[in-house]
Amino acid sequence: MRYHLLLSALGLALGAVVKAQQDQIVVGYYPSWKKAKIDGMDLSQYTHINLAFAVPDATGKFTFEGQAFVAEVVTDLHAKGTKALLSVGGWTGSNLISDILKDKTTRKTFLDSMVSYIKDNKLDGIDIDWEYPGRVGNTCNVVDEKNDTPNFLAFLKDLRAALDTTFADEKKLITMAVRVEPFDVDGAPSTSVAAFAKVVDFANIMQYDINGAWGELTGPNAPFNFEKGKGMQASFVSAIDAWTKAGWPAKQLTAGIGFYGRSTTAVGDMTKDPTNQYQEQLKVVPLGDQEDAPWADTCSGTTSNSGVWQWKNLRSQGVLTSPAKAAKPWVRQWDAVSKTPWLFNPTTKQYISYDDPQSIKVKMDYAASKGLAGAMVWSIEMDYNGELIKVVKNWKSSNPSLDNGGNGGNGKPGDKKPTEETPEDEENPEDGESLEDGESLVDGENPEDGENPEVEEGNEPLNDSGFVAPVADKACDTNGKLECADSTGTTNAYMVCLNDKWVKLKCGEGTACLRTGGSITCGWPKKS
Repeated sequence: MRYHLLLSALGLALGAVVKAQQDQIVVGYYPSWKKAKIDGMDLSQYTHINLAFAVPDATGKFTFEGQAFVAEVVTDLHAKGTKALLSVGGWTGSNLISDILKDKTTRKTFLDSMVSYIKDNKLDGIDIDWEYPGRVGNTCNVVDEKNDTPNFLAFLKDLRAALDTTFADEKKLITMAVRVEPFDVDGAPSTSVAAFAKVVDFANIMQYDINGAWGELTGPNAPFNFEKGKGMQASFVSAIDAWTKAGWPAKQLTAGIGFYGRSTTAVGDMTKDPTNQYQEQLKVVPLGDQEDAPWADTCSGTTSNSGVWQWKNLRSQGVLTSPAKAAKPWVRQWDAVSKTPWLFNPTTKQYISYDDPQSIKVKMDYAASKGLAGAMVWSIEMDYNGELIKVVKNWKSSNPSLDNGGNGGNGKPGDKKPTEETPEDEENPEDGESLEDGESLVDGENPEDGENPEVEEGNEPLNDSGFVAPVADKACDTNGKLECADSTGTTNAYMVCLNDKWVKLKCGEGTACLRTGGSITCGWPKKS
């Protein structure tokens, strides 16, 4: 029996692409203090908007400084088909959550406040941004290393039950913002968070703020991969690995993207060692973009700049004259391990790590390939003419993953010399952006259990010396065309032309892609 792939593979692949584009979650955080800069924005680009942040007090009740415009914003969002949630907590609003969840009375008040707020303001759910259960976030946060995480789970179970009872005819969402590792218990990340996923609709991973002025060295704010032994050993890839390995389904995760960068001041001239993004830095944080200003940390009692550069201001203030070109004296570099750009000003010794369309595409392709639900953005007002959200929304589950992904983020420096400028039309010039051998995003039709793939007599695999192997993600001219990844008849990889690009798929385990006559089939591997 032969297993023809033409219709089955194409149908599966096209179906996956269409479904991914239809179902992708795009969460945007709406900082209430930035409303004036958000008015007039096209929020229909987002499937979910989280209004940030409601801050709880010691009794479990919370206040939201954007209350005056909630009705207006929610009405507008619903008219666009976008869901509206209230986000509770945040960096400065998480200090009392640990104590609130310890006490039955304050815990019930906290829960009732959420249910009432959803009902009174016609919201679609609650987002909880507790930074962090079982771990110190802001220095004045209450932390119970042993009980925070189990208390949080118990609370979420009760909240799920309350929402399902109160809104029996309408599903209300519970979402969370989470850090790059699962919730801590007794000083270490939890090894199992599957129980949380049963009551939470999805979690938004904050895959940014990984390196910054708090470290000894400069380093990427949001690395795709980390470099072993340098900076924080966490990354976009390692975060996805950590959560899924702890039992959180990938389909209930969104990948966090920061529409901003962080600046620090290097000790020396970083352009003298352009392949090394990790260099000694001063502890004094420079002023960031035109919206930055000294801010007072009520916990530590200190005042400092944030050093933040929003994407829109990197562009509007002329630091970047195009998405991939820096204005002098700034020099743009591309880091082959973190898959992120960075800027350096030799005059001021100021360093900026940020995300741009090129780095976001790397992350979105990888997240889609891993089966994530979509993406989360902090924050929506930081974009420039839609340059970044456009890339976030270009979500194709059939896109190839990166060949250095899935390894816990432990990348190795590439041999390619970084360039000061990258052509705008060359979104991903670095090596390592095709699907790994043997990896697949959409399987072709496989033999049924108990059946053996066969090759009909007279249709043995061809040994085509003139065969030219297609390359994943490269242009193709006939949509629906199928081709084996090579002519050996021993590997299971094959290609389908979708949207004018080759997409790499695979035959079932134990079979190989065979070029038999004018057809592409899956069958027994050719004997060498």
